[in-house]
Amino acid sequence: MNRTSIEWTGTTWNPIWGCSFCSPGCMHCYAARMAAPFSGSGKPFEGLAHMTAHGPRWTGDVVCLEDALFELLRWKKPRMIFVNSMSDLFHEQVPFDFVSRVFEVMSVAHWHTFQVLTKRSQRLRDLSGHLPWPRNIWMGVSVENNNYQFRVDDLRSGGARVKFLSLEPLLGPLPKLNLSGIDWVIVGGESGPKARPMDPAWVIEIRNECQALGIPFFFKQWGTLRNNPNRNDPTAKQNGGTAKGGRLLEGRTWDAMPVELLDENMQPTPAAAGGLP
Repeated sequence: MNRTSIEWTGTTWNPIWGCSFCSPGCMHCYAARMAAPFSGSGKPFEGLAHMTAHGPRWTGDVVCLEDALFELLRWKKPRMIFVNSMSDLFHEQVPFDFVSRVFEVMSVAHWHTFQVLTKRSQRLRDLSGHLPWPRNIWMGVSVENNNYQFRVDDLRSGGARVKFLSLEPLLGPLPKLNLSGIDWVIVGGESGPKARPMDPAWVIEIRNECQALGIPFFFKQWGTLRNNPNRNDPTAKQNGGTAKGGRLLEGRTWDAMPVELLDENMQPTPAAAGGLP
C-alpha cells in the first residue's frame, strides 16, 4: 500500500491495474498519465497503457494482482484506504470471482475503512446483491456532468451502508442533483495538462444543497488557477509553472467527512491479521 496526496483518503491499495475509457471524465485520466511511462517491455504496466497522439491512454487490458490481495492484512493500524486508484474494481474485464475476493478481504480487514469508487455503476448495481457490505466498505460513484446522474440512482439502489459521490472532474452543472440516501459529497476540478474548466457557480450550487440537507461536503481542489475566483489563494500550489488551483471556496476549505459513520471500535484481531486461506 502507498501513502497518497489525495486529500480525502490516506492510503491507496491496488489489487488491479489497468482500465479503459468509460465517459468524458476519463479523457485526461491521471492514472493513465502515471502508468504510460512504465508501460514498455519489462516494465510494471507493460501492455496496460500507451502514449497516443491525444495523450496517455489505457489499452483496455487489466491485470488482477493476486500478491496484492492480502498485503493490507499486515497493516495493524487502522487506515482510510482508497481501493484501485489505478483501475476500477467494477471494470467489465475484472471477473466477478476476483471482485468477490477483494470484498472478502476488505470484510476481514474490518479495522480499515475502504473507499471504493467506480464509474461503472450499472455493473455495481447488478453485482451489489451478491457482495457483502460491512460498515467499513464505503461505496461511491463518479459523476462528471448531468448526463451521468443515473450513476447516483445505481449507487442508491445498492447495498453499501455508506454511499458517496465524487463529482470530479466536474465538467458541467448538476441541476436538481438528487442527494437522497447519499452520505458524503466530494467536488473537484480537473488538473493536469489540458485541464477543462469548472465554473465556481457549479460548485457553490452543490455545496449549498449539501448544507441544506446536512450532508458532509469536501472540496478537493479547483484543478487549475484559472478556475479559482481567488487568484491569490494561498493554498494554490505551483509545480513547473502549472498551478494546482487551490482549495479555498468562499474564503475557507471544506473538508467534511462522514466521520460519525466510522466504527470507533475497529481494531485488528489475531485471526483477521492472519489473512485468508
